[in-house]
Amino acid sequence: MNQPDTIQFTTLIEANKGILYKVCNNYCKDPSKRDDLAQEILIQLWKSINSWDAKFPFSTWMYRVALNVAISHYRKEKNLLNPESLDEQAIQVAGDNENWTEKEEKLHQLQLLINQLKALDKALMLLYLDGKSYQEIGLILGITQTNVATKISRIKEQLKQSFSKIS
Repeated sequence: MNQPDTIQFTTLIEANKGILYKVCNNYCKDPSKRDDLAQEILIQLWKSINSWDAKFPFSTWMYRVALNVAISHYRKEKNLLNPESLDEQAIQVAGDNENWTEKEEKLHQLQLLINQLKALDKALMLLYLDGKSYQEIGLILGITQTNVATKISRIKEQLKQSFSKIS
């Protein structure tokens, strides 16, 4: 296997660093652990750069690697965390922001609901809300475009029902 070109790799990462930030921010709320997750993702990107097929956008491949690492990280963390402490954190965060507008509060509530989704569903919504096409989401997550459409429709309905209960 050829050794990746450090300058080219750095350039690609720099051009797509928003993906790294989005994935890390959505899968890890603790800033110190977020840095660890970002480092894990970068290491995995470096190790597997030779598997990137240049026929496809680097961003698609990067999302796929980043989400796989984040989902694995999320599953490990989820097993270590007490679910009640997360609810208390959410309540504390909501209480700290008394000056929020109604729209900001609804967005916050929606984000809390998305954070409670299973790892794959959370990844789907992250990509969907990022404006990715069903085809690109399918490529990133390794599922069919039809499966993407079906899952997103079900998740939206689930979120709608959950949101109506808290509104």
